[in-house]
Amino acid sequence: MTYIKTRDIFYVKYALGRRRIENTMIYVHLARALSNYDEDYVCKIAKTIEEARQLIETGFEYVTEIEGVKLFRKRK
Repeated sequence: MTYIKTRDIFYVKYALGRRRIENTMIYVHLARALSNYDEDYVCKIAKTIEEARQLIETGFEYVTEIEGVKLFRKRK
């Protein structure tokens, strides 16, 4: 639940005394599931490398690619 409050995965890792971030992610996943975790994102698509570059430069993060279209998101 600390992650839900702080959104700082490294703080949670330290607070739990974990050495590997992968172990901490298990607890973050459980916290999201138990708390009906909901984040608001702005989502965009890029069909070309130039469009992807522009999105990354404006703070969007790459999520995945579906049928040749790259999906990006950024927190509101």
